[in-house]
Amino acid sequence: MELKRAVVTGLGTINPIGNNLQEFWGNLEKGVSGCELITSFDTEKFKTKFACQVKNFDSLQHFDRKEVRKYDPYCQYAMVAAHEAMLDSGLDVNTVDLDMAGVIWASGIGGIHTFMEEVKGYFAGDGTPRFSPFFIPKMIADIASGHISIRYGFRGPNYSTVSACASSTHALIDALNLIRLGKATIMVTGGSEAAINEIGVGGFSAMQAISTNNAEFKSASRPFDGTRDGFVMGEGGAALIIEELEHAKARGAKIYAELAGGGMTADAYHFTAPHPEGLGARNVMLGAIKDAGLKVEDIDYVNVHGTSTPLGDIAECKAIEKVFGEHAYKLNISSTKSMTGHLLGATGALEAIATIFALKTGIIPPTINHKVADPEIDPKLNLTLNVAQKRNVNAVLSNTFGFGGHNSSVVFVKYQG
Repeated sequence: MELKRAVVTGLGTINPIGNNLQEFWGNLEKGVSGCELITSFDTEKFKTKFACQVKNFDSLQHFDRKEVRKYDPYCQYAMVAAHEAMLDSGLDVNTVDLDMAGVIWASGIGGIHTFMEEVKGYFAGDGTPRFSPFFIPKMIADIASGHISIRYGFRGPNYSTVSACASSTHALIDALNLIRLGKATIMVTGGSEAAINEIGVGGFSAMQAISTNNAEFKSASRPFDGTRDGFVMGEGGAALIIEELEHAKARGAKIYAELAGGGMTADAYHFTAPHPEGLGARNVMLGAIKDAGLKVEDIDYVNVHGTSTPLGDIAECKAIEKVFGEHAYKLNISSTKSMTGHLLGATGALEAIATIFALKTGIIPPTINHKVADPEIDPKLNLTLNVAQKRNVNAVLSNTFGFGGHNSSVVFVKYQG
């Protein structure tokens, strides 16, 4: 059986450095930090007082009041990102086969804001269980994919992927494989997250996973830097329209890139810490490159998971050196989490868009906030520090790794016509 090819025909996002695609791309190139002091709750008693929040978002500009009551913030971000991607794609739902159009949407946590508010309300009361009828359907991690499919009438494959921070890259790979196998011609895919609240920040803080650098919060997300002390939480959503190549060509669609391959592995090592030698990361990159039908020398840029954690950044750099050998020193490598923070389950989709930006423009987005070299990271690696770099880009790799040892990587290549 000959596999069909999949291309990207639409993009959309709302995130800490952009409330739409063009704003995001512009700030990626400029190296803008999306970090600020948390405004959504009182952080006086919290060790971490900052995060990368979505800015200037008014839900009533996108939804009516009845819809706002039904959608958790993570779902609102999903709907906004998917809507922009659909408009960007030029798809007309009146002319496509709705049975061959589907949605795979990811979230590592889902409606944690709704969960928190409902539980707070219960314990503030007299013990009578007065819960909103929207509580469960607002909270569950699969509801965003359901709402997106309802909005556009897409009756094809529809579900959610949950694999912590690897979630939306797994969603991309599933969408790719459904199109390859002829199970769908159009897939809306991506991820969203809205966990910057008391229990989200408090929970990650208890794990000692997030930065506490309140004195330098604007630059606290500093992947590869010798003074990094944890990741910075982010929020938002990112959507990609993945389409079967011949279907896209037949309607004269704009094509951003070809989604050429994906890899999925497990560390099988520890529930939160990465394998110290980057074993799972090495295997997933090799798997994605092989699945794309490429050689390691074909890759020009790697958008790394690069969370700014002490262990994770070292393990990923070691894995890159093992995968690419001498070619590792010819690559551009960068972590756009230095700008956006870590969007948890949405990070893979957002960073897929960032890699497509590099592929389309020939501009590698930088790793910002770097000041101090880490002696455990090879100085010969080009980590694209602090300033964007121009180069010829034909194939890119994007990595995402999640708690539980989940690893996923995708490869995009320039569409040649």
